[in-house]
This record gives sequence, C-alpha cells and structure tokens, in this order.
Amino acid sequence: MKKYITKIVMILFVFITLISCKISKDIETPKDAFPENFRNASVSKDSTSIADIEWKNFFTEKVLIQLIDSAVTRNNDLQIATKNIEIAQFRFTQSKWGNVPQANLLVNASTSNPSDNSFTGMNLSQALGQKHIDDYSAGVSLSWEADIWGKIRNQKKGAFATYLQSEEVKKALQTTVVANVSKGYYNLLMLDAQLDIARKNLKLNDSTSKIIQLKYDSGQVTSLAIQQSEAQQLSAAQLIPLLEQNIAIQENALSVLTGSFPNSKARNTHLSAIELKNKTSVGIPSSLVSRRPDVKSAELALKVANANVGITKADLYPSLRITAQGGANSFETSSWFNIPASLFGTVAGGLTQPLLNNKKVRTQYNIALAEREKSVLSFRQSVLVAVSEISDALVKVEKLEQQESFLQKRVKTLQQAIKNSNLLFKNGMAEYLEVLTAQANLLQSELELANMKREQLAANIELYRALGGGWK
Repeated sequence: MKKYITKIVMILFVFITLISCKISKDIETPKDAFPENFRNASVSKDSTSIADIEWKNFFTEKVLIQLIDSAVTRNNDLQIATKNIEIAQFRFTQSKWGNVPQANLLVNASTSNPSDNSFTGMNLSQALGQKHIDDYSAGVSLSWEADIWGKIRNQKKGAFATYLQSEEVKKALQTTVVANVSKGYYNLLMLDAQLDIARKNLKLNDSTSKIIQLKYDSGQVTSLAIQQSEAQQLSAAQLIPLLEQNIAIQENALSVLTGSFPNSKARNTHLSAIELKNKTSVGIPSSLVSRRPDVKSAELALKVANANVGITKADLYPSLRITAQGGANSFETSSWFNIPASLFGTVAGGLTQPLLNNKKVRTQYNIALAEREKSVLSFRQSVLVAVSEISDALVKVEKLEQQESFLQKRVKTLQQAIKNSNLLFKNGMAEYLEVLTAQANLLQSELELANMKREQLAANIELYRALGGGWK
C-alpha cells in the first residue's frame, strides 16, 4: 500500500511541476499616470519632500502635538480601521492553509434490520443466524486539491494585498484626522485672535461714543451722531458672543476627533506666534505611490484584481483533487481493532471540469477582467486627484502669501488712519462719520488678517496632507 501511494504522489508531483504555469498575466500600474512635475512647483528632480517628515516633527506646538496624539490613539474611526486590519490579517493567515490537505477524523457506528423476506434478510438469517447487521469503523480521511493553475496561490496573493490595502486605508484616515485636528486647532487660535480684536474694537467704540456724547452736550453734533455711534458699538458687541459660540463649537469638534466628550481645549500660544512654512519641497509626482496612502491603496486594489482574474481563470480549467481514507472497520465490536485484519484504506484522484456551469464560470472571469480594468482607471483617478490637490495647495500657499502682504499694509494704514481721525475729530477738523468709518474698516481688516493667517496655515497643512502626510 505504501509503495503505491508513494508512486502516485511522485507522479502527481512531477505532473504538477510540468504543467503548473501562470495562466493569466498581471497588469502593472500605468507608468504614464504621473506628470513630470506639479503645477505651480519649480522644476526639480529632487525626490525629497516635506511629506518625508513625520507629523510629530512637522508640527511644533506642544498642545497641538498632544491633541493629535490623543486623536491617533483614541479616535473611534481609526480604531475601527485597526479592527479592519486585524480581520484582513486573519483572512490572509487563513489563505496560507489553502495548500494544506483537509483532514477529518471519522468514527461511525450503524445497525440495520432488513426485512425477513428480503434477499439480505434471508441470507443474513441463514449465514449468521441473526436479523440485524452492525458495522463499526474509525479512521482518517484526507482531501487535497493540487494547485495546478495557481488558484490557491492567487487567493493568497489577493488576501495579502487586501491586508496591505487595509493598512493603507488606516494610514489615509490617520492623515485626514491629523490634518483636521491641526486645522481645527489653528482655527481655534484664529477665533481667539478675532475675539481679542472684537473686544479691543468695542473699547475703541466706547471711547469714541463718549467723545461724541461730549460734543453733543456742547451742541457740536446732532443726536444722529450718537445713534450711529451706538449702532456701531452694538454691532461690535454682537460679534463677541458669536465668536465665543464658534469657539465652543470648534472645541467640541476637536473633542470628537480626539475621542472625548465635549470640553474646553487648552492653548498656550497665539496665532501671531505661529511661524509659516513658506519654503517647502514637494518632490516628484511618481513618489506619490510610496508616500500617499490612497494612491498606494489604489495600486494594491489592482493587485487584488490581478489575483481575482487568476482565480476565476483557473476555475475554467480542470481541478485535480486527491482523496484518501484509512482506518479500522468491523461488523463486531469485539474485533473492531483486531489489527491488521480490520484495517482498510482507499486512495482516489480525479479531475473535475465544469460543463453545464461553464458559461457561469466564464462570466465570472469576464467580470474579473472588467473589475481589473476598473482598478486601472481608479488608480489613474487617484493619481489625478492627488496631483490636483497638491497643485491647489501650492497655488494657495503662493497666492495667500501675496494677499497677506497687501492686507498687512492695509491694516497698518488703517491703524494710522484711526489715530489721525481721532486726533482731528477731537480738534473739530473731522466729522464723526470719518471716525466711525475708519473704525469699522480697521475691525474688518484685522478680522480678515487673522483669517488670512489661518488660511495660510491650513494651506501648508493641506499641502503636507496631499503629499502623503509623513508616510513612507
């Protein structure tokens, strides 16, 4: 028996080695999907990029780093992504057992009572003098499918690519969370700055209103001046609770991102103290595959599609399955384990070729081909989106810097105008409307300047995220 089994196994091994081949050719990611350079970026072949910097080194504010660290650790969406990685890892581990034979332990006991008038019953009564048949068996059955066409190998490749893809999904989600937390923090600093501006402007309006009241008492202005001054003061006062409301809402949003219930957020710096990273290197577009998680995920999706094509094409060809069974069998319990008399063994091998369901299997193969073509298009689209986002961020960084320069000059001019208008108004050389207009313009410009600083910081963060956010 052992000699025959050994010969069969050797013949099958040689057979599989000879005919085993790659029945489907994989499609690589298209090389022409990447432009030579980013729009609004200086032409360079330098592959270094700010995206090479880990987020803990890209951001310098301690409070912000603590917020981001809390979000990375406690954010519920990230924890769900971690569980998805665990599930994908289990499935990949499961796929490794595809080449291992299935083994089952069998223990059976049966009894049969044939009719006395049946052929079996009559023979049983004459031969053994009894009316029932007992049968007892115990053994092991083995079943193994030879991976002739690489079906199991492709299943393993697809499971591994899916596992890697789940990691990239988490990386992309973490990059988004890091960007949202940092943008939220800088938005909080902007709101703080605007609140401080509004309070200072309210004091300035109050001072102006007192002067107008004195002039009204002396008959130099009419009641209209007092009414307009009070209206502007109330407008500035209304801005304060609005900003306080927005601060509380932003703090609540940060709490959700960091996986905690709504509470206040500590700030140990001011918006004006944050330095802008204006000189940033972006690298070359082809490096997006290694840096940007969503592009890498799209590349892995193509590998999964390649594996599915191989699996469905293998289903079109005959599958070789080998089965074996052995153990002890007897119709009496007393002689069940009488060795070697009760031993039995069978070995079988067979090829299975789909016939009636061949159309269904071929349709699945055609679907897999179409899905692979979709994966190529999805990869191209992910690259287009990535390059577009980087180009958008680059032009924002450049143009916001120019806008901020003009706005700074405008604020300085209006600050000087406030001083001059107040001095002239006190001496009766300017109308109250000129003073009120100058104050309103200064308030608006200072609020815009704070928002401009926040937009510049957000543009830098968006560029960092679009380039990959520190993943390598």
